[in-house]
Amino acid sequence: MRRRRLTSPPGGGNSRGHPFISRAKAMTTVRPKVYALDGVVPVIHPTSFVHPDAVLIGDVIIEADCYIGPLASLRGDFGRIHVGEGSNIQDACTLHCIPGYDTVVGPHGHIGHGAIIHSAVLERNVLIGMHAVVMDQVVVGESAIVAAMSFVKARARVPARHLVAGVPARVVRELTADDLAMKVEGTKAYHILVERCRETLVPAEPLTELDADRGRTDATTFLPVRERMARLKERG
Repeated sequence: MRRRRLTSPPGGGNSRGHPFISRAKAMTTVRPKVYALDGVVPVIHPTSFVHPDAVLIGDVIIEADCYIGPLASLRGDFGRIHVGEGSNIQDACTLHCIPGYDTVVGPHGHIGHGAIIHSAVLERNVLIGMHAVVMDQVVVGESAIVAAMSFVKARARVPARHLVAGVPARVVRELTADDLAMKVEGTKAYHILVERCRETLVPAEPLTELDADRGRTDATTFLPVRERMARLKERG
């Protein structure tokens, strides 16, 4: 993954228009909530970002370039929770285990807001939709998608490159090339978010009124995935 250099342009802002904040300052002011249990300490790769309001307990392993969002709970007290390289675990997700069955998120996993993953194995490039529940001993195949609000019952097998949805979740269809491309683009947006948070996220006091020169995020970089994909197609 290409790394952008953090520099201070004229006027004291960084390359995204924020008041300049050094990476060292950002990293020392946003410490995640990490707890050892039975002498086992969570592992966070130094290139990943774990929000300070996320909680990691015990046998948790976060590989490189991951994003762990606010209020996520990764509780490795009954088994190991392993989050693969380039994955994102979004706001208010819960990852937990039953004894004897680890929870594994393969590389480039994409776990939507409020989802629950419980003693399941997600293979490479899987997307779990918002508030979906994936139960014990489930295996979700490579590049599969579990739709938002779905319930994947214990010991189910989700075939690779297929969409499942419903309560309980059932196979809806095989994913198209466009479906798979949009998933990859969405996960790339979180790779960029890791860099933005590591470089600029610090605690702040709210303003009482709008600044005349208030900045915004770069709309061309963070367009909704479908719109970005449409623009890529237009470019040939």
